[in-house]
Amino acid sequence: MNITNHKSLEEISFQIILHAGNARSSAMEAMQLAQEGQFEEAKRKIEEADQEFHLAHHSQTDLLQKESSGERVETSILLIHAQDHLMTSMTTKDLAQEIIFLHEKLQEKGESR
Repeated sequence: MNITNHKSLEEISFQIILHAGNARSSAMEAMQLAQEGQFEEAKRKIEEADQEFHLAHHSQTDLLQKESSGERVETSILLIHAQDHLMTSMTTKDLAQEIIFLHEKLQEKGESR
């Protein structure tokens, strides 16, 4: 892979990290809002997270398309970190959705804070 492509790999890795981090932040905010009983706003934060994941996946797809077209995509610690960051952020969002659901059910039963 030449230096131009390597630079592109770094840019793509940073884009994945950026969008995954934004998504995780939105998911964390969603949990806090649910704890406060602000369920509609919490769900909007989950939607924001989904939009950020869409952008992260778009960057990831660029790499997949390069590799599937025969271009060698080298792995780097930065790319591995980006993929790890994306996966843990996705898990955070999934858990946030469950926590929002549980807070709603507790509030319905009158057991919320």
